[in-house]
Amino acid sequence: MKLDVEETELKKQFGSRLAQLRNTKKISAREMSLDIGQSEGYINSIETYKVFPSMSAFFYICEYLGVTPSEFFDLDNKNPKETDELLTAYRRLNLKQQELVLSLIKEIKPR
Repeated sequence: MKLDVEETELKKQFGSRLAQLRNTKKISAREMSLDIGQSEGYINSIETYKVFPSMSAFFYICEYLGVTPSEFFDLDNKNPKETDELLTAYRRLNLKQQELVLSLIKEIKPR
């Protein structure tokens, strides 16, 4: 019974994260399902906690969404693509510029 509860919770987290990332791209569940070569209700069945994707389908989902598997499971990161762009740009700055950006972020960080 405990395993069923844990599996259900994992399906909920997975489905919710998928919906969040898909909505960020402003794409319908049906369109995404068809784009990754699945039946039209496939993504909806994941988002409504009915099924889990296979490992290969998960990788297609990540590729389609433009996220790594690690970013998919980083639930605190609401927009992984923009975070990655920000980090890439930050790394290109010199040390003084990085310090300025960091101080600005600290200043505007939500309390």
